[in-house]
Amino acid sequence: MTSATRSPSPSISCVVPAFNEAASLPTLLYELTQQLRALSPRWEVIVVDDGSHDATREAVAPWLVQPGVRYVRLSRNFGKECALTAGIDRAEGEVVLLIDADLQHPPKLVPRMLQAWIDGADVVCAARESRADEAWTKRLGTRLFYWAVNASTLIHIPEDTGDFRLMDRAVADALRALPERNRFMKGLYAWVGFKTEIVRYTPEERFAGRSSFSLRRLAGLALTGITAFTNFPLRVWSSLGALIALGALAFGLWTVIEHLWLGHDLPGFATLVTSLFFFGGVQLLSIGILGEYIGRIFDEVKQRPIYVVGAEAGSGAIVPSGPTGK
Repeated sequence: MTSATRSPSPSISCVVPAFNEAASLPTLLYELTQQLRALSPRWEVIVVDDGSHDATREAVAPWLVQPGVRYVRLSRNFGKECALTAGIDRAEGEVVLLIDADLQHPPKLVPRMLQAWIDGADVVCAARESRADEAWTKRLGTRLFYWAVNASTLIHIPEDTGDFRLMDRAVADALRALPERNRFMKGLYAWVGFKTEIVRYTPEERFAGRSSFSLRRLAGLALTGITAFTNFPLRVWSSLGALIALGALAFGLWTVIEHLWLGHDLPGFATLVTSLFFFGGVQLLSIGILGEYIGRIFDEVKQRPIYVVGAEAGSGAIVPSGPTGK
C-alpha cells in the first residue's frame, strides 16, 4: 500500500503491555482513547496484563463496558516481549501501535507517528532524544550492547529506540509469522525490515510506581538479543583462542631458544600453575558462551507456546471493512 492509497483515518490497534500498572492505566487509557477517537472512528486498545499482582484488572474493568478496550490476562508473568507478542497476535487494525503503560511514552506523539505512516513509512519508531536522565552505567551498557549486536550482523538495530512504535499491517503480520520462543522484539522489528522512519521524543516521567525492569532483567534481555541476532561472542572467543595458541607457541619456542642457545634454566612451577589457571578460566568461559547458544537451541526445539492466555474480556471498536491481511 503506497502513501497515495493509505487512508488518512485507518483502523488502529494499540497494544499496551502492563505489569503492575494499576495506578497509571486509568490516566493512560483516558489520554490514549482521546487521541484515537480524534484520529479514527475504528480503533481498539489491547491491554495485555502480564501476570500483574496489583489491581490492574480492576483498573481496566470500567473501560470494558463499551467497545474500544480489550483486556487480555496472561496466565503468569511471561515477560514484556511475550506480552507484546500476545497483543500483536490479536491486533486487527490496519496499523498497530505499541506503547508502554507507564505514560513515559506520550500519547500526544501518536498523531505525528500516524502522519509518518500516511506519508509512506511502514514502521515509525520513537527514539529518545537523550539518555542524560539515566545512570552512566546504564548508558555505557546500552552503548556496548548496540555496538556488539550491530558489529557482526546484517541487520541494524537503531540506537535509543524501544518498543514505542507504529507499524503497518504487513509488518505486524510478518512479526506474527516468526516462530522463535526467545523473543527479542527490537531485533525482530529490525529483522523483518520495511521502510522505517525515526521520530525523536523526550520520555515523560513515570506516572506512578517504579520500573519492573531490574538491572538483572535488562542484562538477561541484552544477552538474549546478542545470542539471538549475532555470533559475535563466538567469533571473539575463537579469535582469542587463536591468539592464545599463537602466544603459547611463541612462548614455547622462546623457552627452547633460551635453554639451548643461552643456557637459561626452564621456568619453574609458578609459571606452570599460572598458565594452567589462565587457560582453565578461558576454557570455562568459552564453554559458558557455547552453553548459552545451546540453551537457546534447547528452548526452541521444545516448541512450547510463547505465552498462555488466562482470560480475555472486552471488544474493540473496529468494524471490519474488508480483508485486513490477517
